[in-house]
Amino acid sequence: MDILRFITAGSVDDGKSTLIGRLLYDSKNILIDQLEALEKSTKNKEAGSIDLALLTDGLRAEREQGITIDVAYRYFSTPNRKFIIADAPGHVQYTRNMITGASNASLIIILIDARQGVVEQTRRHSIIASLLKLPHVVVAINKMDLVDYSQDVYNNIVIDYSNVAKQLGLPDITYIPISALNGDNIVDSSTHMDWYEGKNLLDHLETVTLDEDINLTDPRFQVQLVIRPQTTSLHDYRGYAGKIISGIYKKGDTVKVLPQDIESTITKIEIAGKEVEEAFAPQSVVLHLEHDIDISRGDSIVKSDNLPKVSNELEVLLCWMDEKPLVPGNKYLLQHNSRLVRVVVKQLEYKLDVNSLQKQEIDSPVKLNEVVKATIKTASPIVFDSYEKISSTGSAILIDETSNSTVAAVLIK
Repeated sequence: MDILRFITAGSVDDGKSTLIGRLLYDSKNILIDQLEALEKSTKNKEAGSIDLALLTDGLRAEREQGITIDVAYRYFSTPNRKFIIADAPGHVQYTRNMITGASNASLIIILIDARQGVVEQTRRHSIIASLLKLPHVVVAINKMDLVDYSQDVYNNIVIDYSNVAKQLGLPDITYIPISALNGDNIVDSSTHMDWYEGKNLLDHLETVTLDEDINLTDPRFQVQLVIRPQTTSLHDYRGYAGKIISGIYKKGDTVKVLPQDIESTITKIEIAGKEVEEAFAPQSVVLHLEHDIDISRGDSIVKSDNLPKVSNELEVLLCWMDEKPLVPGNKYLLQHNSRLVRVVVKQLEYKLDVNSLQKQEIDSPVKLNEVVKATIKTASPIVFDSYEKISSTGSAILIDETSNSTVAAVLIK
């Protein structure tokens, strides 16, 4: 059974937490003790009916302020598919958390309040979805019950958002009118909107095609662990464990180890201790090579006829996520999958207006949530692709060496 990772995003009070709560509740994915705790919390708040938003608003600060601060993750399944949901914050100052949640998602649900229409935060989240190249977008027009389930209101919002999507080049957009509070078009199709002929939200999530999202053309494998048991029975065993990021690997393939640029041949492929003839993304495997090569964690094994880029100078987009401003010349750690190297931010070229995608001059320090084009220099070469080609090898994070906190999401150009 495959897994769909998706994120909900929207402006404050658009109903993201309620939507996820409704999905879990109506699909019978709430345990009895969770339901009892939910009913108890609702009674304490004297809300009258069950407050489904409490299923995802797990932090005390969120409960006290009535907002979602961090990204809350929830897991559920149906007979057709498993799901991992990320509930992203709506406030502008927490946009960095939305980037974190969206970085591993295949689909984004952008909620729009039917009364408010397309607002600034809608555009901001849509731009982030565009930057992260998310392959599937669902625009859920929520609170239709508060506009009398009006088809005209729905159509006008679809027209407005279509202009945003066209500007950003967003692919595969699906529009669904919903009421998260009442459950219209969430798990069951609404009886109040017979004018809507599409699928309800859960039906769409169960049937959206995911196979095409996996790149099987460009073989990429990064070593996470070198296995050398050095026991009597496995004295000469040398395997390289990791997850196939993309592509297909077969026994007998001619490969190169990067950044060393040493060629060898795959002699054996193991999955869960059993030898196989071939493996493909996103399987976790152990590769064996013909030659004894000095290979370390973070090195890449790729096909000799399909090479990525190797460089110690990268052009990147930085989504700044730290309270302290970014200053050219500052040094950080770059975490690129399992490879960790020291880097310095050499220069900043321009700032990207997240509301218009216009390039702006940088006339002040780069602040929290701002997106800038930069050049960074690494202490040792990085094996990478552009983010547009392969997102997993074209993305990374910057880490502050002193606090060990993540300060930027990195998209490699």
